[in-house]
Amino acid sequence: MLTKIYFCVTIHRMFRFNNDYNQGAHSAVLNGLVKSNDESFPGYGVDEVCDAAAKAILKYTGGVNAQVHFLVGGTQTNALVISMALRSIESVLCAKTGHIAVHETGAIEKTGHKVETLPDVDGKITAEQIDAACTGCENSCTPDHITRPRMVYISQPTELGTMYSKKELSEISKVCKKHNVYLYVDGARLAYSLGAVNNDVTIADLAQLTDVFYIGGTKCGALFGEAVVVVNDELKPHFRSYVKQSGGLLAKGWLLGLQFLELFTNDLYLKIGKTAVEQAIRIKNAFESRGIKMAVDSPTNQQFVKLSKAQAEYLSKDFYFEREEVFSNGDIMVRFCTGWSSAEEGVAALVKKIGEMPQ
Repeated sequence: MLTKIYFCVTIHRMFRFNNDYNQGAHSAVLNGLVKSNDESFPGYGVDEVCDAAAKAILKYTGGVNAQVHFLVGGTQTNALVISMALRSIESVLCAKTGHIAVHETGAIEKTGHKVETLPDVDGKITAEQIDAACTGCENSCTPDHITRPRMVYISQPTELGTMYSKKELSEISKVCKKHNVYLYVDGARLAYSLGAVNNDVTIADLAQLTDVFYIGGTKCGALFGEAVVVVNDELKPHFRSYVKQSGGLLAKGWLLGLQFLELFTNDLYLKIGKTAVEQAIRIKNAFESRGIKMAVDSPTNQQFVKLSKAQAEYLSKDFYFEREEVFSNGDIMVRFCTGWSSAEEGVAALVKKIGEMPQ
């Protein structure tokens, strides 16, 4: 006689706050892709969908005459923009914590360009620092032996979740023009700075104050993709040729255009950024209500907090988050990151768990 044995397996639910690209894409983007799946398009982004997406984005740029190009990912975009804009003897200035300096495996250096880092405060550099760096090069006693800064790279928001104000960005733009240096803004998480309560920098401001910037899709509701907005006329000629040469010209280019067309219809890009930031601030408030001070005063979707080893282990039983740094006393700097897909259930569970966390 056979005896049936039944096993009851309970799957422990884990909520993910370690990044803002841990799910596929916003439903509007997916629905748009499905609807277009049986249609036929020209290749390499020369199609009506990419054209419509570019026009949708340009509605936000305040009438500035700009080109829009679609690429697949952020590192690819940074390497392409910087390498095509600079000669081999020219370098790019950025914060010490800048993404191109610490998180791109030397991608910029691989293109033959030096990344010169400046000390930052919570991820930000100042117009005064840029002015000093450029002036120092111009007054060098050995100008033939050093690289010349020809571009300033900043991100909005920064790697630490902070933001440049319009005043700060205007000052940096003015200094860049003074020294004939391009200003390039990495907007991989742009939706989350646009959605911050105290933000005063719009897409139109970026178009007015920079030479080139990009609007992130990969971390902001798209399956993949970044939209490069080229403002400076010097950088426009043959841009697509540089994209092709770098391996970035996607044959099925309409897949990129369609995603941005959906994101820039009915302000969806702005709305999902705002919602993600609201969730992040709830998490921030939960920590602060326990008397735990945030390591960085971030108004966007990335929240950095210093926890004891016991506190980190307690939260890690139910939540994924990034460990940024371990201190000599055993405390850990961690990052909680919300995104367009952060569900109410997960945020509520985390807030509750923080409230129950041991001191």
